[in-house]
Amino acid sequence: MRISFCQGLLTFAIAVNLVILYYVSRAQQQMMEKQRDSGKGVPKRTSELASGPGFFKGGGGGGDSKNPGITVLVREFEDFENYVAEVAQSFLQQRPQIPILVVADSLPYPPMTLPSEAKLVVLNVGPDQPPYVSRPEFYIHTDYVLIVPDGVILDYGRQLDRLQKELEVEGGGAVRLVAAPVLSRSAVQCLHLQVNLREWTATYTPAASGSSGSICTALQGDAVILIRTEDLFNLSSPHARPLMTSLFMQTSLRGWKVKLLEGAVFGSNRRPLFGSAHNQWKADTRMKETTSRLMKRFGIKQVIQADGKQQWFGCSKETSRCFGTIHDDTPEYLYVDRWTPPCCLRALRETTKYVINILEKSGVRYWLEGGTLLGAARHQDLIPWDYDVDLGIYLEDIPNCDFLKNLDSGSLVDANGYVWERAVEGDFYRVQYSEANHLHVDLWPFYPRNGMMTKDTWMDHKQDVEFPEHFLQPLVPMQFAGITAYAPNNYRSFLELKFGEGVIENPQYPNPSKKKLERKLLVWA
Repeated sequence: MRISFCQGLLTFAIAVNLVILYYVSRAQQQMMEKQRDSGKGVPKRTSELASGPGFFKGGGGGGDSKNPGITVLVREFEDFENYVAEVAQSFLQQRPQIPILVVADSLPYPPMTLPSEAKLVVLNVGPDQPPYVSRPEFYIHTDYVLIVPDGVILDYGRQLDRLQKELEVEGGGAVRLVAAPVLSRSAVQCLHLQVNLREWTATYTPAASGSSGSICTALQGDAVILIRTEDLFNLSSPHARPLMTSLFMQTSLRGWKVKLLEGAVFGSNRRPLFGSAHNQWKADTRMKETTSRLMKRFGIKQVIQADGKQQWFGCSKETSRCFGTIHDDTPEYLYVDRWTPPCCLRALRETTKYVINILEKSGVRYWLEGGTLLGAARHQDLIPWDYDVDLGIYLEDIPNCDFLKNLDSGSLVDANGYVWERAVEGDFYRVQYSEANHLHVDLWPFYPRNGMMTKDTWMDHKQDVEFPEHFLQPLVPMQFAGITAYAPNNYRSFLELKFGEGVIENPQYPNPSKKKLERKLLVWA
C-alpha cells in the first residue's frame, strides 16, 4: 500500500510529539524524586506554612537520603495539656542531632512552643497547601522511627542504641517492632492480638509472661516503640489514633511481632499526664471518640479484651443496622469478603429468642425454617453470613398471640421496643429489633391441605416450596443460638427437600451467581 506525502508527514509529527512527551515526563519525574530525596527546590509556600509556632522554616526536609539513625515521632498527645516540648528537650539533651517530628491532626491550640530542632507536621491543612506539607514521611530521612508517648524522657542515649541494635539483629523476620516500657503506675503487658476482618472482630489474649525479650503481637500500657521507617509507612494508616491500637491492629494483620525489652526502661516525669480531673475526663472522652472512629475506619465491630470484657462498635437498638437494603439476596458485605457483623448477629439472636419465648407462651406452634434451620443443623446457630431469621408457624394458631392477631395493617411497638408488623411484601409477619434497627425475624404462616403444608405467599426462592405435614408431627427440640427451639423431625430430609442433597455439608452463599463462597473460608470457629 502506498503512503501519501500527507500521511507520512502526519506520522512523523506524531512520532516527534511522542518523543517530546516522553522526555518532558521523565524530566518531571526526576524533578519530583530530587525534591523528595534531597528537600531541594521545595516551593516557598511551605516556608509560609511552616512559619507558625513550633515549625521549622524551609518545609520539606533537609538531609540527604535515608541514614541509619532514628527519628523521634510524637503523635499521641492532647492539645489542651501536654508535655511534648519537654519530651523533645530531653531527647535533644542526650542526642543533640536527633530529628524530632511532632504530628497533629490540626494546629494545636493553645500553641506549642517546641525547640527549634523539632518539626510540627499538621495532617489536616488548608486546600491551598501542597500535599507534602501534611505528609510526615517527607520529613523523615532516617531508617528508623521511635514512637514516643507524651511525657516520656530519655535518661541515657544508649537506650536508643540498644533498641536499634535489637531491631537490626532481628533483620527482616517476623519481629518488626522493638519496644521498651515506660515507668508508670501500670506495667506494660504483652498480648496476642487476632484481627478477623471477615468477622469484624479483634481479640486480645494474654501472652506468656517471661524475662526480657518477650515476643507478642500487641502491647497494653505505655511503651516506646522502634520500627523501621519503611515498615511504618507501608501501613495503610500509620498515624491513625489511638496510635498503639491502630499500629498493632495493622501490624498483626501482616503477621508482624513486637519484642518487649523489659530491661530498657524509659523514664517519665509526667504520670499521670493530666493535672486535673476535668482534663482527665476530656482525655478519656476523646479516647472513646477516637477509638470509635478508628474501629469504624478499620471495620471492627467487636473487641474482646484480654480480661474477657467486650466492647461493641456496631449497631444497637438505637441505631440503624450495619448494612442497607439487600439486592439479589446478597448483602453488601459479602462483596468485600466479610460476613454478617457480630452486632447484627447478636441482635438477630436476641430478637429470635424474644419472639420464640412469646410464641411458646401464646401456644403458637412454630419451627425453624429455611436458612435458619440450615444454620441450626450446621452450626447450632445462625449461618455466619445470614441477615434475617425465618420461623414457620401454623396459621390457625395466630389468634392465640396478642401481638399477631390484630396486625391486619400497620404495626405495633411492644413494651420492649420490638416492632410487630404485617409484611408489605406478602401474607406473613415480621418482628423488627427496634424502630431504628430493622434486623428482623420473619414469621411464615402455613396451613395443611391434603397432607401438605402450604401458604398463601411464595417468594422467589428455591427453598420456598410445599412440604409434607409429617415433618411437623411431631416437632422436635433443636439447639439454636444458645436456646432450645423447635424444628421439623428428620431435619436433614426436610432441608434436602428444600435445598437439595448434601446442603448441610456443602455451604454456599444465598445467590452464587452474584457471589460464590470460597472454600478456603470454610474454617468454622
